[in-house]
Amino acid sequence: MTIRLPDPQGGSRLYEPRTEPLAPAPGTPFTSRTVFSAAHVVADPYADVSPDAPAAVDWDATLAFRRHLWSHGLGVAEAMDTAQRGMGLDWAGAAELIRRSAAEAKAVGGRIACGVGTDQITGGTLADIRAAYEEQLAVVEESGAQAILMASRALAATAAGPDDYLDVYGHLLRQAAEPVVLHWLGPMFDPALEGYWGSADLDAATDTFLEVIAAHPDKVDGIKVSLLDAQREIDLRRRLPDGVRCYTGDDFNYPELIAGDDQGFSHALLGIFDPLGPLAAQAVRLLDTGDVTGFRGLLDPTVELSRHLFQAPTRFYKTGVVFLAWLAGHQSHFTMVGGLQSARSLPHFARAYELADGLGLFPDPKLAEERMKTLLSLYGVNQ
Repeated sequence: MTIRLPDPQGGSRLYEPRTEPLAPAPGTPFTSRTVFSAAHVVADPYADVSPDAPAAVDWDATLAFRRHLWSHGLGVAEAMDTAQRGMGLDWAGAAELIRRSAAEAKAVGGRIACGVGTDQITGGTLADIRAAYEEQLAVVEESGAQAILMASRALAATAAGPDDYLDVYGHLLRQAAEPVVLHWLGPMFDPALEGYWGSADLDAATDTFLEVIAAHPDKVDGIKVSLLDAQREIDLRRRLPDGVRCYTGDDFNYPELIAGDDQGFSHALLGIFDPLGPLAAQAVRLLDTGDVTGFRGLLDPTVELSRHLFQAPTRFYKTGVVFLAWLAGHQSHFTMVGGLQSARSLPHFARAYELADGLGLFPDPKLAEERMKTLLSLYGVNQ
């Protein structure tokens, strides 16, 4: 059996889908690395809402997907960029997501960390930004989840320089009940975060970031770096105080960063581990045994898919993530909050299907093929 897939040049090609998935077995959490998958939300396809209305979420399917990730030993990074924070999911929806997911994590024994930001406001004074962060921090801590202090669009727009970042983050770290993860999301993921930490010069911004950590090392569990620059991440992690972890958020270079070198390694907090969850878990279990070659052998081939999903404009990677979740049978439809299913082209979807199928990511390859053909027919592509 073959499927006709469109290409970016306006032509088409025949592709023969694989017949057997890899089917990695579920397992317990890992011993050599701490690994979080940032998780997407599943929209309610029957809700009568417009793209700019508050998100309508299918809670059953959303929580079922988190149970899927936990069953493979992965932690869940909740209410993050992958969950469309600021791109369809507002703070009210994120707060509900945090409460529900944290309760589910407690019920099944899963690890969870949740995003704390300022997206209930669009601007204001530094005092307003601190208050917004505090409100969200309280929700996360009350839920029993670990807090991830996300980069703030409001702070990026308001801060006059590095001292304002030192003030806001210092205030939050002093009052955090437990060590948090600090999140540096680059402008390729969110253009509104250009110049974060008070400078467009990444070396200067890194110095400020490290100054925040150095002042409160006991309150920082780790940092998540999403700059898509492997060497910069390596240089940064080598400058961290003892006991502060580096969680890679680099969806272009994650195998080498997680594998590490003779001076250290990165843990992981990755959006690409949403579609790669079981395969990524299988790879990290090899790393737990010291088998770096086996780890790289499984994970290196996934980079082409990840780079495809995260190609510019990178912030629309969520569309590909949800598309693959639909093909894999984790949800019954390809609809996204905010109407974001329209953010990528048909050739993009076709290539994503081809790459994911080649990796064996679909538990039921026939279902994935049928759903891909359904999408193609909606675009007028005859088989």
